[in-house]
Amino acid sequence: MGINETNITQQGRTDRSNKKGKLKIYIGMSAGVGKTYRMLQEAHALQRNNVNVKIGLVETHGRKETQALLDGLSIIPRREVFYKGKKLDELDVNAILLLHPDVVIVDELAHSNIPGSKNEKRWQDVLDIVNAGINVITAINIQHIESINNEVKQITGIDVTERIPDKILQLADEVVNIDLPADELIARLKEGKIYDPAKVQQALTNFFQPEKILQLRELALKEVASQVERKVDYQITAKQTPFRHERFMACISSNHEIAQRIIRKTARLASYYNSKWFVLYVQSSKERADKIPLAAQRHLINNFKNATELGGDIIQKKENNIAATIIETALEHNITTICLGKPHLTLLQVILRTGVFNQLLKTLSKNNIDIVILS
Repeated sequence: MGINETNITQQGRTDRSNKKGKLKIYIGMSAGVGKTYRMLQEAHALQRNNVNVKIGLVETHGRKETQALLDGLSIIPRREVFYKGKKLDELDVNAILLLHPDVVIVDELAHSNIPGSKNEKRWQDVLDIVNAGINVITAINIQHIESINNEVKQITGIDVTERIPDKILQLADEVVNIDLPADELIARLKEGKIYDPAKVQQALTNFFQPEKILQLRELALKEVASQVERKVDYQITAKQTPFRHERFMACISSNHEIAQRIIRKTARLASYYNSKWFVLYVQSSKERADKIPLAAQRHLINNFKNATELGGDIIQKKENNIAATIIETALEHNITTICLGKPHLTLLQVILRTGVFNQLLKTLSKNNIDIVILS
């Protein structure tokens, strides 16, 4: 159920202190497709219907059409912060909570807050606002979704550092795609409607290439379609069959890049099936804290943090028999699918370990547990 005038008006007549607000997210394939413009149009429509709507924070990036839509809307001043001798501004969450509008518009969901803020990320601010009973309308680009970060990097060659966990999309009451054909987006860019004219040629050479835009557009369309499918499955199918049978477990080592890929892909699978998932790290004597580099330990902690943000539960065990520990943990947590990384072993090592692997396969097969080998 999305954010509309009827829902908000009815909600305004009741005590919202114990109710969560609704979250609506606009997704676009890139900057310039019109996400902020559409949010401001919606704000005007809500205001015409006597809904108390306020602008928490929007970034117009100097676009005249978008800037003009701010006229007539109530804007909450930003919080001023001094950082490294510079005056910066941020979303003022306390002011929003104090004013408690029916709806607040908060742009750029993946933004990283200035160090020292209550929350590290803006999406955490938004959750605080929603938990306080305020409806939020917000926006992101497809490249900011955590679990498809690798796909975006392959398409664009850019490693996007500001990301949101997939669970935010799952928590949203409504996810809407703002779509624009590639030729129209490039035309807007050339007309100076997206970036400053001085940056247009560089953008055309790098990010805004037709083949890249088409691939990002496909990702955005698929993501929104998947969210709708999951929503239907949860609201209709899950009510008839409340027990979600699938339970996934990602098995990782201290290898940062491989572990990161396994975590993201397992999170994506679990998200698709709307299922619970876990991350298992078995610390053998070879991977004791005093035997692996400090950098590897930091990466491991970051991977745990990433998995938690994506909605996974962390399981850590100290054992040398890794295969037996995987089996034991899978049975203990009623796992239906185990996700492993592609083994980086020589043929001789594979042959030498065949007995252990066969034991693993035999036990898992007996208990109807699947294995997925992720590239």
